Amino acid sequence: MSQPRKDAAARSDTPAHSDAPARSDAVRNRERILRVAMAELTVRPDVPLSTIAKKAGVGQGTFYRNFPHREALVLEIYRYEMQQVADAAGELLGTREPEAALREWMDRLAGFAMTKAGLADVIRLVTSAPGGPAKPGPAPVLEAAGTLLRANEEAGTIRPGVTPDDFFLAIAGLWQLDPQEEWEPRAARLLDFVMDGLRAGAPGR
Repeated sequence: MSQPRKDAAARSDTPAHSDAPARSDAVRNRERILRVAMAELTVRPDVPLSTIAKKAGVGQGTFYRNFPHREALVLEIYRYEMQQVADAAGELLGTREPEAALREWMDRLAGFAMTKAGLADVIRLVTSAPGGPAKPGPAPVLEAAGTLLRANEEAGTIRPGVTPDDFFLAIAGLWQLDPQEEWEPRAARLLDFVMDGLRAGAPGR
């Protein structure tokens, strides 16, 4: 009498297990579309969506299920990249000392700044239309900066009292760099200057 119950339990477990690979494939497809779209739109804001789908290796149906129109795609790229940078703060603090985590996160932030600059034209295009969607706010990145700054203040590695607003004013020069040029050395130099300024007056030094 116990065997039918066992078989029923096995059958009830099967759908959830078989759905997992499909969900994983869907996530991979979506992330691949976003990576390809970011590269293509940075170079050519009016690139056809069919070109992005082809280079991402997905069918038109899969593409449009994820992104029914250009506006949805562009704003999701922006949100996705911003969230990746924001999430990196906690990951870095979990594997590095606070000072090293902050400096490495600053490099990742520079990459996001260049993505934003490269997509500026297409973002402006989709958000400037009457009734169009609003550009996502910077709250996740501001919160991540605050987390890193607090960790460093508690460790005594930066001067006390630095706020996220102070920090972003200090690194504002990033947004003056041209993403089409070799921006990495100039960004690294600027961020080293900012890091030196944050260290000045640190109680742990």
